[in-house]
Amino acid sequence: MTLTQSDLDAMKDLIGVVVDEKLEEKLEEKLKYFPSKEEFFSRMDEVMKELKIIREEQTVLSHQVSDHNDRITKVENKVNTQTTALD
Repeated sequence: MTLTQSDLDAMKDLIGVVVDEKLEEKLEEKLKYFPSKEEFFSRMDEVMKELKIIREEQTVLSHQVSDHNDRITKVENKVNTQTTALD
């Protein structure tokens, strides 16, 4: 018994269907550990809010440090002037 072209085409289609099903099963198995789109964006919103807060705090702290440095420099200059005058 020889196979006709239609038999070969039918086998090819069947193999394609089986491969597609197996591939989809494997893909679903691998993807089940990933978050959904909504979960991902929800989590990213939380992360971005935290990042924004940290950046704002850093800006405030940087300004405070600058103010403190200015005050320390003024005090050092004043104290240094007074000790020099006493010598």
